Amino acid sequence: MIVPILMLLAVVAVTGTAIYRLVRGTSGERWWRLDRFAQANGMTWFPSAPNPPLPGMIFGQGSSREATDVLRGTTPRFVEFGNYRYTTGSGKNRTTHRWGYVAVKLSSPLPHIVLDATSNNSLFGSNLPTSFDIDQRLSLEGDFDRHFTLYCPQGYERDALYLFTPDIMARFIDNAAALDVEIVDDWLFFYGKREFSTLDPATWAWLFAAVAAVLDKFAQWERWRDDRLAPSAPGSTPLPFAAPAELLRPPPGVAPAGRRLTRGIPWAALVIVGAFVFFWVLSQIGVFGALIGSFGR
Repeated sequence: MIVPILMLLAVVAVTGTAIYRLVRGTSGERWWRLDRFAQANGMTWFPSAPNPPLPGMIFGQGSSREATDVLRGTTPRFVEFGNYRYTTGSGKNRTTHRWGYVAVKLSSPLPHIVLDATSNNSLFGSNLPTSFDIDQRLSLEGDFDRHFTLYCPQGYERDALYLFTPDIMARFIDNAAALDVEIVDDWLFFYGKREFSTLDPATWAWLFAAVAAVLDKFAQWERWRDDRLAPSAPGSTPLPFAAPAELLRPPPGVAPAGRRLTRGIPWAALVIVGAFVFFWVLSQIGVFGALIGSFGR
C-alpha cells in the first residue's frame, strides 16, 4: 500500500514541478518581471484591459479588442504603455492584428493630426489601419516630409504649423521617426507594429526617450486655442465696457471641423490588388497560354 502512495506522490511532485517551470518560464515570469519593472519606475502593471476606451485609430477596429501587459504612470502626467490586438474577418479569413502603443494624456484637446512615419510603410502604402483624404496632407519645412506624412483637417494648416515648430519637428525626427503618431482629442499616441510592453531594455529606453522628447513641449501645445470657438456668438450684444484680453480668448477645445480627419480611400493598395486579380483571372481563362502558344508558332 505504501509503494503505490509513494509512486503517486512522486508523479504529483514531478508534474507540479514541470507545470511550475512551464508557467514561470512563460507568462508567470514575464508578468513578475514586468510588475517589478513597473514598480521600479513608479508605474502600475495590469495583465490585460479588454476593449480599452481610447480614441486612437487602432482602438476602433475589428472585434475581440484587448490591450495586454499594460503599464500606467501618472507622473508628471498620465502615460500608458501596452500591447494591443484586434481581429478582422471570420473563418479562414480571420486575421489578428497586433500593435504596440503609448498613450499620453494632454491637458486640453487639440486638432486631429496624424504623422504617418514613412520608414514603416509597405509596398501597399501606409501601415496604418485607416487612410485619410489626400487633400489633408500638409508639407512642412526641412526634411520632415522625408520622415513623416502629416495630415491635419482642412482649414487647420496654420494651427498645425503652430504646434509643429522646427524644434518639435526635430525631436520627432530624432526620437520617433520609426513610430506613427496621432493626436486626437486630448491624447497623444505613438503606434508601432511590434510589442512595446516587453522584457527588452532597449525597447523601453527607446520609448521613454520618445515620450521624454515631447513632454516638455506640451506646455506650448496646451496654450493653443481654436479661434473658431469665439467667446461670444456673432451678432450678440457687445459689452458696454472693454473686456480684459483673457476673457476674449477662446476656451480650450476644438471646433467640430477640426476634431476628426476625413477618411480617404487607399487607392495604391486597391490598384495593386486589382492588378493581381486581373492577371490571375487572365491566367485562369488561359489568355497567357494562348499568347505563349501564338509566339511559339
